[in-house]
Amino acid sequence: MTDPKRYLITSALPYANGLKHVGHLAGAYIPADIYARYLRAQKRDVVFVCGSDEHGTAIPIQAMKEGTTSRAIIDKYHQAIKDDFSDLDISFDIYHRTSEPIHHETAQEFFTKLNDAGELETKETEQYYDESTKTFLADRYIKGTCPNCGSDRAFGDQCENCGTTLSPDELINPVSTLSGATPVKKKTTHWYLPLGKHEQFLRDWILEEHKDDWRATVAGQCKGWIDGGLQSRAVTRDLDWGIKVPLKEAEGKVLYVWFDAPIGYISATKQWAINNKKDWKPYWEDKDTKLVHFIGKDNIVFHCIIFPIMLKLHGNILPDNVPANEFLNLEGDKMSTSRNWKLEMRDYINDFVKKENGGGQCVDMLRYYLTQIAPETKDSEFMWKGFQDAVNSELVSVFGNFVNRTFVLMHKLCKGKVPKLHEDILDDNDKSLIAEIENTKAEVQSAIEYYHFKDALFQIIDLSRKGNQYMQKKEPWIVAKLTTDDGPQSIAAQKSIDNTLHICLQLCANLAVLINPFLPNTAKKMLYMMKVVDKMLDWDNAGKLKLLSVGYSLREPQLLFRKIEDTEIAEQIEKLKAGLVKQETPKKMEEPKVTTVKAEIVYDDFAKLELKAGTVTACEKVAKADKLLKLEVDLGTEKRTIVSGIALHYSPEEMVGKQVVVVTNLAPRKMKGIESQGMILTAEDSDGKLQLLKPENPVSPGSNVS
Repeated sequence: MTDPKRYLITSALPYANGLKHVGHLAGAYIPADIYARYLRAQKRDVVFVCGSDEHGTAIPIQAMKEGTTSRAIIDKYHQAIKDDFSDLDISFDIYHRTSEPIHHETAQEFFTKLNDAGELETKETEQYYDESTKTFLADRYIKGTCPNCGSDRAFGDQCENCGTTLSPDELINPVSTLSGATPVKKKTTHWYLPLGKHEQFLRDWILEEHKDDWRATVAGQCKGWIDGGLQSRAVTRDLDWGIKVPLKEAEGKVLYVWFDAPIGYISATKQWAINNKKDWKPYWEDKDTKLVHFIGKDNIVFHCIIFPIMLKLHGNILPDNVPANEFLNLEGDKMSTSRNWKLEMRDYINDFVKKENGGGQCVDMLRYYLTQIAPETKDSEFMWKGFQDAVNSELVSVFGNFVNRTFVLMHKLCKGKVPKLHEDILDDNDKSLIAEIENTKAEVQSAIEYYHFKDALFQIIDLSRKGNQYMQKKEPWIVAKLTTDDGPQSIAAQKSIDNTLHICLQLCANLAVLINPFLPNTAKKMLYMMKVVDKMLDWDNAGKLKLLSVGYSLREPQLLFRKIEDTEIAEQIEKLKAGLVKQETPKKMEEPKVTTVKAEIVYDDFAKLELKAGTVTACEKVAKADKLLKLEVDLGTEKRTIVSGIALHYSPEEMVGKQVVVVTNLAPRKMKGIESQGMILTAEDSDGKLQLLKPENPVSPGSNVS
């Protein structure tokens, strides 16, 4: 799309079952905010929507943990998350919630239209049922023994011990987590979206139309799903928490959360339109609207395959791009809520933002660092020392230093006013910096348009670095020593000073325009120092050399950023470690009793396992099995075929070349007609993502693991 009439920007709806960490912020919210602010500066018609995802089993499970109701949980965390986003200057046009009546109505209408058009299919299946509570059991409400490792910490979707993806039917001695009773099988009917019918549409749309403009990681994961064969996916479930299915024959059923959550973008747009007396329909029905979804990579399948099929069938526009980010780790380890190894947005707000006068500079310092290390193409790392270096070495010593010394020298050498530019004596250094100012706008704009926010930010900081280098070459403080009288030498010296500081001041004005989408508080502070209004920040002003009028008085400089002290960093690292130790001995949480108890073993029992390091040489999805990948693993002296339930977490393309730890002396087991000759070991992080267990450094295939 070339020059759309309007833009609709969405960020992934966060689950309202707990506070969110800076990994979420870096993945889906700061990039979207930068893009929305950039478009607003261009005077584009843009709406930026988000909201809390308040349905699904995660909510009642959290309610059970906290000994309260599902409604209390969503009310608590919706407001907390909304406040945190506000404190960190994420500029949503609306932050909505999926518990609102307008969302229920929108989701039900969506379902009805697809069902009436014959785009959904019904299937009768047998599911586990708790007779004592009269409840069909969602996967997480069933617990039992893992068929792979023998642990009693296995749920109906995954084993907490070995990480294997499971189905309830695979559990040994299953029990209901609601009552502790043994569930029975009972027939139930559900509605399904037949994804396989739309395979050709997805191939044409993603793999052809968008093959050159979508991120390779996004297109690659989509290709893996499509090539593996798309299966029908249930859009309803038996649950008492969620949006009721609008059919008489579907009493007791709700819409599956994966179906209703993305429709939350539409209902949020509707509510925004009502609030602002606008028409919501063009934003979802007019092909001149550019729709962009900002998400983490764990949401790719929903936003690139499932939701687009839903939108197409419903008559809505399709996303123009889905710039999904990878994951952000913390101090050398995966972020984990269960292990308390995380940095929540609320922690940073309390420890930095709310301790500052106004807090804006600390907000911008976090926004800067998270953009600088954004996991745009691969997983990245938040390090407290890295945060300190980014602030002290770049924001303070480069960007802030240039602006401060420019204003200090302007007040000292030019009586606090913008000096004249004497074009007749411009030298090569002057002309070079002027060209850099004029050219940087195009470079930053191109990077933002292609969602390369790290590169765009680098260009802006680099421009301020060039300003510092220019100042050092011109040395106006040295030249000032020649302005001792009204003679020719003194006049020439003053003209040189005027040119240097005029160009530097115009560069400061340009830096305010360019940095505004990234560091909005910094831009506002610079406007105050320059005594200009917000109109200055219009994107059209970037690259111009006459933003500040000659003779205009400017305010005294204010430091844009403060240094981060070593003691602050040490305190944060100690706090992180202390939290982890504390979490290792948690308070016992009440949960239903399970009769199966894993027996204690001795070393000789463990020694029976043969664990070897292997390298994945080939990988493909297993047909008609959403969760399974078929891998060929090189074990040094042989290659084995292994079937692993990790397809929801890794695409086939991601797996090739990875090292894994394999249990090699398990008896072969057939899965979907394929003989699996071993088991790959994984662990689950706090977000339910399976992480491969692998050697810290590459080792030879076949190396023993002990």
